[in-house]
Amino acid sequence: MSGLPGPDGRPPVVGIVGHAGAYGRWLARFFEQRMGLRVRGSDIADPASPTPAELARQVDVLVFSVPIRRTVAVIESCIAHADDDEAGALWLDLTSIKQAPVAAMLRSRAEVAGLHPMSAPPKLETLEGRTMAVCRARVARWGPWLDALLAALRADCVEIAPAAHDRAMALVQGLVHASHLVQADVLRDCAEAAGGMPTLHALRTVGHELDLTVTGRILAGNPAIYEDIQFCNPDVLPVLERLAEATASLRDQVAAGDEPARAGMRQRFLASPAAWFGASALAARSHGFERMGYLQADLEAPRHLSVYLPEDRPGSLRALLAVFERLGVNLASIHSSRTPEGELHFRIGLDRLPVPMAQLRAEVEGAGIGRVLEARDDA
Repeated sequence: MSGLPGPDGRPPVVGIVGHAGAYGRWLARFFEQRMGLRVRGSDIADPASPTPAELARQVDVLVFSVPIRRTVAVIESCIAHADDDEAGALWLDLTSIKQAPVAAMLRSRAEVAGLHPMSAPPKLETLEGRTMAVCRARVARWGPWLDALLAALRADCVEIAPAAHDRAMALVQGLVHASHLVQADVLRDCAEAAGGMPTLHALRTVGHELDLTVTGRILAGNPAIYEDIQFCNPDVLPVLERLAEATASLRDQVAAGDEPARAGMRQRFLASPAAWFGASALAARSHGFERMGYLQADLEAPRHLSVYLPEDRPGSLRALLAVFERLGVNLASIHSSRTPEGELHFRIGLDRLPVPMAQLRAEVEGAGIGRVLEARDDA
């Protein structure tokens, strides 16, 4: 498989600084398997690998995929040891902030673009369904190749300036993460007095469950990422100060407890934001919330079967459903999803079971259609 040629007509060699990290590993597979390119790497976790500066002299495309707090220093080290050999190369970074890394790369003689995939590395082979910010800082000869790379990644690409990106990330990431980190801190201190997390789960609302899902995702991730997003983007602090002021105001109004305080709360925290969002946007968000509620109910149904279909071909699902029809099993819901390992499967909720679950499982697997991942009948 020949790779996509660069400006000089030959497939470029790609270097990844941070190739042993999660995104570095994903990108290496992507460049090698999807784009047919040779990949070299540098990583402090791999003592046998070259230094970033050495790697920069060996490759045509250099990708910086290192923690936010290290990105600028690594870029500057590459520039200091490059002796202008980077002229004619393309440098990219994957950092969650863009102003500082892009400015650092622009001090080189390479062509420069900043990228920010707005998700963790997926289990899939591409970024399809994900968003990626693209900051084309200095791109000329490498423009067509970069366009082809973005097309191959299949992300929903948003072209944006570095400063505008960082201001947006202070809200999209900084505010969201901070809100959930604070919620986690409060839950840790207050949940036991309310009966503990089992009681809260038993009395959960859709909103509570969605919040816990986001909080759990953050707490299960790499702490350094969430720390750097708060500390390394200078646009985050003003947002946190605004959040603290708004929270204090709401606290003071609740503490006052009188009608003027209630009126102030209604105006500032309900009426005014509602008018800013607009009726159509609020209606769409409300409908989306209801859909999540239905999905949550379906995914927690006590009687269900999850089936992995290994052959991605037309008719596979129809053949699976034929087994249910033959046994007289009525479906309550059906959703496609992915396991933590990335396997696409169908989670099928069942109204009633005219046959034992063990028989249904055996019939599905015996038909050679797919593999049953989970079968439960707790109704």
